[in-house]
Amino acid sequence: MDVVTTVLPLLLAVALSGMAAQFTPAPLPLLQIGLGVALALIFGLRVRLDPALFFVLLVPPLLFADAWRIPKAEVFRLKGPILTMAIGLVVFTVLGIGWFAHWLVPSLPIAMAFALGAVLSPTDAVALKALAHDTPIPPRLLHILSGEALMNDATGLVCLRFALVAMITGAFSLAGAAFTFVELVAVGLLVGAAAAWLFGAVQSRMVRWGADHSATQVLLGLLLPFAAYLAAEGLHGSGILAAVAAGATRDRMGLRSAGKLATRMQVAAVWDMLEFTLNGLIFLLLGLQAPALLAEAPALARAFAGGHVLLLVGYLFAIAGALLVLRLAWVWASLEFTLYRSSLRGVTRSHPGFRVIAASAVAGVRGAITLAAVLSLPLALPNGAPLPGRDLVVFFAMGVILCSLLTTAVVFPLLLKGLALPDEAAAVAEERRARLALAEAALRQMEEVGHATAAGSTGPERIADAEAGALVMDDYRARLEAKAQTEEARRKLRRSSAADRTFRLAALRAERDELSRLRERAEIGDAGFRKLLHELDLAEAALAGAKGHQ
Repeated sequence: MDVVTTVLPLLLAVALSGMAAQFTPAPLPLLQIGLGVALALIFGLRVRLDPALFFVLLVPPLLFADAWRIPKAEVFRLKGPILTMAIGLVVFTVLGIGWFAHWLVPSLPIAMAFALGAVLSPTDAVALKALAHDTPIPPRLLHILSGEALMNDATGLVCLRFALVAMITGAFSLAGAAFTFVELVAVGLLVGAAAAWLFGAVQSRMVRWGADHSATQVLLGLLLPFAAYLAAEGLHGSGILAAVAAGATRDRMGLRSAGKLATRMQVAAVWDMLEFTLNGLIFLLLGLQAPALLAEAPALARAFAGGHVLLLVGYLFAIAGALLVLRLAWVWASLEFTLYRSSLRGVTRSHPGFRVIAASAVAGVRGAITLAAVLSLPLALPNGAPLPGRDLVVFFAMGVILCSLLTTAVVFPLLLKGLALPDEAAAVAEERRARLALAEAALRQMEEVGHATAAGSTGPERIADAEAGALVMDDYRARLEAKAQTEEARRKLRRSSAADRTFRLAALRAERDELSRLRERAEIGDAGFRKLLHELDLAEAALAGAKGHQ
């Protein structure tokens, strides 16, 4: 019962935060943290979770969803800078923060200082998008940050594992760590890809057998990241990388194995809800922990800062500042190196400017993965003794999360304000080419269907079939005619399409209202009501997806 009375208020708080975010300019993560603080102070809500259980429940589905939905082609084209940030910057951060934190607080064990660097190395692209509000982010920068956030989670958490092993055993071997790292990566990627492939094969077989039950497919999809994670951990691989590989592979399985339309819509809706809920729970938990951390500050100050609370807070700000400086230095150095290599090959690249470099540095916001990682630190050593420095590392990590969230919320939109978005035109042109290819494929198929239908019908039936086919084909031919239009004609077409969507959406709302009145007057049964409502929802979803057409 205690679990129920704790989880239900948290879920209600997540839902309320989503509603409140529509009426306040405050970014959602900060709103959720504030709500968590209020729950702790006003209602005395406390949450104590098993660290390992907390990590397993929250991290795999979040990483799976990120890998599933990230734009693969764009990320692959930017693999160079992404790998530089996701691996090189992580190692640079772990070493830099580790040595700096140990120098700053000599009583903090060096292994725990490196553990602090490891938990602070992952970034959170989801929190960044929430903090940026409606600020347009250059597509290239967004893809780099998203790819970095996806991959540096695994790198940082593997580094955390090494730091904990060194803390527990008191020994560290670089050669052994390198071998273990390769083993963790290889096993994790293979297990994750295999799990996703097996899931796709089973799903395809179910579709062919006509056993494509939507609820079953959704449930199996929810279990996939946990299965990949646990299988990889059982085979001494990286469960984190397994979840990432499963998400990336699942996205490449194709539409034919994804089942019918209703299943795909339900899967998308369920994962949207799950991502929102898990991220919201993590930030709520951060807020819930904040008052207890502040209460522990005097004890931490006596143990690590000579009894001076302000000095302890100064340590926190110093670590947050060092994290930003390290990231800025790495971004600048890697960019200059990339430009230098391009010049050696005779390729001239434009310098993005200081604002983009600074924005890339400030965009390294810490969020869900950092919190999950730091709370997953074991409470005690194998001999039962408390883990030295754990409370201080948790204090620093949570403080840095808050500092990075506040800094990014204020500074990042200012740095990008008025910045040109040169990649937008290319993206629009790519989408237009895809739409034309789809229209051509549809016309070819309808011509084949038309010939087959005409061969099997006579007289009035053939005329009716031809008229129906012509109406549908006219719409696709209009799309193809847009290929030769001028930009001014395309703008007029977009305005016309927008007006068309406005009228159609208004008509759909009127249909939905009338359907509700029919049900209230008992003029339609529940089965008919649900069927018609589903058709209206599909039509509205199609119109929403057509936004930006042409």
